[in-house]
Amino acid sequence: MKNSLVVLSVMALTTACTNGTTEKLQYPQAPVDSVIDTYFDINVVDKYRPLENDTAAATLQWVDAQRQLTEEYMSKIPFRSELRKHIESFQNYNKTGLPWKGNDNRYYFYENSGMQNQSVLYRKATIDGKAEVFLDPNKLSDDGTVALTGVSMSPDGKYTAYTISRSGSDWTEIYLLDTETGELLSDHIEWAKFTGAEWYGDGFFYSAYPAPDSGKEFSNANENHRIYYHKVGTSQSEDELFYEDVDHPLYFHSAYVPEDSHYIFLMAGGQGFGSSIKVKDLRNPNAEWKIMEPSQDNIVNIVDVIDDTIYFTTSVDAPNYRLMSAPVSSPGKENWKELIAESDAVMGDVQMAGDKIIVNYKRDASSSPALYNRDGSLIRQIELPSIANVSFSSSHRHDEVYYNVVNYLQPWAHYEYNLATGESKLTERAQVPGFNPDDYVTEAVFYPSTDGTMVHMHLTYKKGIKRDGNNPVYLYGYGGFNISLGPGFSSNRLNWLANGGIYAETNLRGGSEYGDKWHEAGTKLQKKNVFNDFISAAEYMIKEGFTTPSRIVIEGGSNGGLLVGACVNMRPDLFAVAIPRVGVMDMLRYHLFTIGWNWASDYGTSADSPEMAEYLYSYSPMHNIKNDGTRYPAILVTTADHDDRVVPAHSFKYAATLQASDTGDNPKLIRIDSKAGHGAGKPMHKVIDEYTDLYSFIYYNLGITPITE
Repeated sequence: MKNSLVVLSVMALTTACTNGTTEKLQYPQAPVDSVIDTYFDINVVDKYRPLENDTAAATLQWVDAQRQLTEEYMSKIPFRSELRKHIESFQNYNKTGLPWKGNDNRYYFYENSGMQNQSVLYRKATIDGKAEVFLDPNKLSDDGTVALTGVSMSPDGKYTAYTISRSGSDWTEIYLLDTETGELLSDHIEWAKFTGAEWYGDGFFYSAYPAPDSGKEFSNANENHRIYYHKVGTSQSEDELFYEDVDHPLYFHSAYVPEDSHYIFLMAGGQGFGSSIKVKDLRNPNAEWKIMEPSQDNIVNIVDVIDDTIYFTTSVDAPNYRLMSAPVSSPGKENWKELIAESDAVMGDVQMAGDKIIVNYKRDASSSPALYNRDGSLIRQIELPSIANVSFSSSHRHDEVYYNVVNYLQPWAHYEYNLATGESKLTERAQVPGFNPDDYVTEAVFYPSTDGTMVHMHLTYKKGIKRDGNNPVYLYGYGGFNISLGPGFSSNRLNWLANGGIYAETNLRGGSEYGDKWHEAGTKLQKKNVFNDFISAAEYMIKEGFTTPSRIVIEGGSNGGLLVGACVNMRPDLFAVAIPRVGVMDMLRYHLFTIGWNWASDYGTSADSPEMAEYLYSYSPMHNIKNDGTRYPAILVTTADHDDRVVPAHSFKYAATLQASDTGDNPKLIRIDSKAGHGAGKPMHKVIDEYTDLYSFIYYNLGITPITE
């Protein structure tokens, strides 16, 4: 590939914002090259290929110039500082997680007093006892960018392994504590990924990659995911290689050792919708693996193992899932037994509660849980509000059950559930200062997509809103990877609602809201169904008199960033502002970076076939930006320097193409965060900074001066 130096000259563009102001933006010119890739019979110029090298001097200069430009733009928004204070005020409330019972018989829970960068892990001797700090991740860094991502206690309760992420990266480190004293032990695991600690005997199993090349930790493809066994008190260099598959370097491998069990389950995924599963008895070093699911074509989720019986959910012959059991000694399909049949609702999370089973069904994206006996017979429904998401804390080891209810207007409400009587007792509820949920309402609607498919959507807004076509709408979607969107609370959204905005969250095809068929209808050669569903949501809001195109904001992250980028190209006339966050923007090369190859089950790749390459090329956000004067909405792209899930090169190349194309006079900016990743574990101050900029950009380009008190 021919190299070229970055040109630091700029292209002058005039931006006429919808609020009547006019300012001149000068976009930094990106480093370019003349590389041409051939995908079967398609030749594609990849002009901004140099931006894939995130450590090159030319890229770093371009990044610095983009950061400066975006900050200069944001600093001129007159209400930015007051808006930050208002957004911050809604964050300052107690955030408490559900308790769970550890193997030391203490109760553990996470809590954030309000403005802490990271939630703190507490414990107490009794459920009503006095809490003490067990692990405070805020002390692990000076700026809150080290996040606690998980804890796992040894079966005897003596040790606690905890995992951390630095600056939002997917890379995981594992540390060990003496549970009783909280003393940090010398054990330290590096370069682990997508793993926790699965305890057995004198140590635990974990999954890790070979150490990456220096300087390419966050961009190079990850290959050869292996499982190791670590013995407490030893160094990582002494860890035993337990499992590897040299013939399939792109597989993920994860281990699962059920509580009080001598069995280990090994899952291999990354190339299909599900994972293959096999199991062996750890008491016999020479035991052979027994196959439970041979392929990655089906979804099988292990719930628990009790008395040598495996309880699991599966999509095999049941697109809405069903609960099954099988003996560990012969777990193949021929020995599967149905306990709870597939129903018209989607079977979501399933967990044991004493000698009972809790099934958390999903109906129209909301929770509808029920309690069963272990033989699969129904005991009762667990009643909830009609629009809510619920999560449970329970175990087969005891009868204590706690659950949390959340929706678009309620951050959390904890209940204690009596398995015998079915009584639910409210124990604690969140209170957000300056926000009265009774002033707002959430409703469920259905609208037709382009092909007539009915799509579900939740709308949240202030009571008494008028359908006069003038309401600002914040339309959010995802539509991929069998992920379900449902009622959830965000403090960052409250300023929008307080200013009369409508929050619209749509359940696009590609997600799991309506089972496997719904998911598959938004994958590979059907991916454009997702974009059409999203566009149709905006058209529905206009048709029903809620809004007009000049008042519609669209936002999505990761696969949702792809969604936003594709929809802007398809219907630039339909939106006023677009926020593609950490998006997959180069659909021809996404599989070449970090774990991008793992997304092929949903997307397909440009190497699969001429038909697949042509289809990906036809909607790839970076490759379909118009350059003929078509007016695009105001666009703020976001990414971060430690994002090793969707590497920043996607957003870099997309933003560079936008800025160099003739798409009208609205601003096309990129916000590049530092010491941050794909989103998880981001410290509170960075979250507030980011949403301040997002909403400042949105209001400014809608011509709205927001209420900030």
